[in-house]
Parts: sequence; C-alpha cells; structure tokens
Amino acid sequence: MLRVAICGGSGYAGSELLRLLHGHPEVKVTAATSEKSKGKPVTALFPHLRKYSNLIYEPLSKERLADKADLFFMALPHGTSQEPVDFFLGKGRKVIDLSADYRLKDPAVYEEWYKTPHMFRATLKKAVYGLPEIHRKKIARADFVSNPGCYPTGAILGLYPLFKRRLADGPVVIDSKSGASGAGRQSDAAFSFCEVNEGFRAYGIATHRHTPEIEQELSALAGRQVIVDFTPHLLPVDRGILTTIYVKAKNIKDLRGLYEKAYEKEPFVHVLGEGLWPNIKHVRGTNFCSIGLTVNKRTGTAIIVTVIDNLVKGAAGQAVHNMNIMLGFDEKTGLAAPALFP
Repeated sequence: MLRVAICGGSGYAGSELLRLLHGHPEVKVTAATSEKSKGKPVTALFPHLRKYSNLIYEPLSKERLADKADLFFMALPHGTSQEPVDFFLGKGRKVIDLSADYRLKDPAVYEEWYKTPHMFRATLKKAVYGLPEIHRKKIARADFVSNPGCYPTGAILGLYPLFKRRLADGPVVIDSKSGASGAGRQSDAAFSFCEVNEGFRAYGIATHRHTPEIEQELSALAGRQVIVDFTPHLLPVDRGILTTIYVKAKNIKDLRGLYEKAYEKEPFVHVLGEGLWPNIKHVRGTNFCSIGLTVNKRTGTAIIVTVIDNLVKGAAGQAVHNMNIMLGFDEKTGLAAPALFP
C-alpha cells in the first residue's frame, strides 16, 4: 500500500482528496494536517468521511511527517507550499502540490502575479505541470508534480487541440464562471450565503492570477507568446466551472473531428455531439471534463464550452489522476464514478 499524507486536509480540496482516496485500493491515508483543527478527528469537520474517524489532524511538523508517508499531497494556501515541498523532496518523497507555488516556470512571473518571491528556484525547475492530457509521459517519470489551477484546467483543455495543431489565429477570449467553493473554505464575507445567493458577478477582471498559467501552457503549445483575455465570474452554486472560449481558427473544416481525435483515448474528457452543450451538473463530483463546440460561420470564430468540477478535475481529482500515473496504477482508479444528479 502506498502511504500518503495530505498537508492542508481541512479545506475543500483536502476533504475531496480524502473522499476520493476513501476507496482507492492502492492507497492508505496515514496523516492529514491542519493548523486550525489540530487535535480534532477528520470526522469533526467532515462527518460524511466516517472511514477517517481515527485520523486526527496534526500540525505540519515536517520531520515527523516525513516518516509517515511515501507521497505528499500539498493542499496549502499559495505562498506556503514552497518550503515544505522542497523539504519532502529532499527526503526522497514524491510530492503533488495543489497550490500555485510551482506552476509558473518563470520565478519573476510568479512574483509579479502572487506578490511573493520564489525562494526555491532549483526545486521549481524539477516541477512537472500536472495536466495529464498534455504531459502524461513527463508525469509518469516525475517525483514532483505541480497540479494545475481550476480555471486553467477548463481553459487549456478547451484550447489544446487547436493549439497543438497550431490552428488558433488571433486573440483568445476566455470567459469562466465558477461555483463559490473555488474561493476555498474561508470566512470572507464576500463568499457568505447572503452575498453569493441570487447574485452573479465578475471579479479579477484583467488581473486574475490564473492568467499567466493559461498563457504559459498555450505559448508552449503554439511555439510563440500567447496573450489571453481572461475574465472569471462567481456563480451562486457550490461547485463547477463553465468556461466559454472564443478564438479564430485557421482552415478548420471539421472542428468536432479535430477534438474527437485529440481526446479519443482520454478517459476523463468527453467531446459532445453536434448541438449538445455541457452543463456543470453533468460533471458534479467527477474528474470529467465535457466539451461542446461549434464555429460561428458568420464570424469564423470557434466557440468552445467546457465544464469541470473545480474541486475534482480542477483540484483533488486531477491530483489523484497524477498520482495514479506517477505510481503506475490504472489511471481511472478511484475516479470512475459517474456524476451526482440532480
């Protein structure tokens, strides 16, 4: 059995990791950390996770934790993963980091967008960007994977077939709507029930920190610098991200065929048929990404719509998928359940 620890196990991503690993036949969760909830059992925060009634949250004491696990999921806030990731890798452990601390390859870009310096640049160079549909071979050889952000996951998967073939032309507009859980399990008034319920608003306009992550991956695919207009919105729902993308496409006779070919062997990406459009309800609680698409014949614009569960495919599920690839497990293990509906 692979022993795993979850650092930051009291947040939404941490609780989803515990849920998904609950029935994983190859894994045993041996530790979970939380500074605010140390000393409490997992079930005190998450009664639905009854299997973990004997698992007690503990502080992130790196020396003690290093002997408890073979692989560490880091579900810590941005800016706090840098040092523990470096430490656990130095102890010969495998690490999957769900924060943004190791996603951006250029430390100067990280500092610009996250307003904190990167202190472990040698470790940064070791990080593999953990989007399996694009980097599966590198992930399989990696000891350290940086899990993508939720918005970039939906956006990049929506654009990957076009950029892989270098068929995108001109500006890229990405319009995303996320459930309130994307903000994390915090007590910010802006995300309280009365603030979110029956509301719908944009935020982080032209300044959202996931922008350079999207641009980094698309630029690598395109072989040129790609700049995007990215606008996120807050939906009055618990979870889910719907992303609508507008981009000019060159010489595309069969856009749907291009996407079906690109994703035909991918277990967690579904390209929908003609006239069908994805709904966040249809991926709720799953590691799936559904894609609908068309070409506006009047403007020559490709319009691509993707949906994911921000806590699963956008966080914990993708982390488990990466773990399965890193350890040589069947990729679908622990992740094959259908969506919750309604």
